[in-house]
Amino acid sequence: MNAESPAAPVSKKALWTGYVLSALPSLMLLFSATMKLFHPPQLDEGFAHLGIPVSHAFGLGVLELSCTIIYLIPRTSVIGAILLTGYLGGAIQTHLRAGDMFIPQIILGVLLWGGLYLRDPRLRALIPFRK
Repeated sequence: MNAESPAAPVSKKALWTGYVLSALPSLMLLFSATMKLFHPPQLDEGFAHLGIPVSHAFGLGVLELSCTIIYLIPRTSVIGAILLTGYLGGAIQTHLRAGDMFIPQIILGVLLWGGLYLRDPRLRALIPFRK
């Protein structure tokens, strides 16, 4: 495929489905980042269970919020998805080490990329699915 060839337009149905699929994990990540930034009492217990010093919460919250904002900006959404994939990979490893379930992080990643795939013609041109 030629890098100069235009991507096929996205249908309204695919575009709105992509927005909804992207909004779900975005809202969850924004909520999670907000909790890390504002430090509610339950945060100490959760971080202790995962074996992470609670002093890291603010930095993780800033990182999570930054990556999510980058994902939400259309021009930078692909790099945001890549950054969030790395962030979620770290979350998966942390939950594995603690013996917790890590399926929610996988679902978040699938929703992030699925929503982006449906709403971004550049990504659809890069990874075409054939009928």
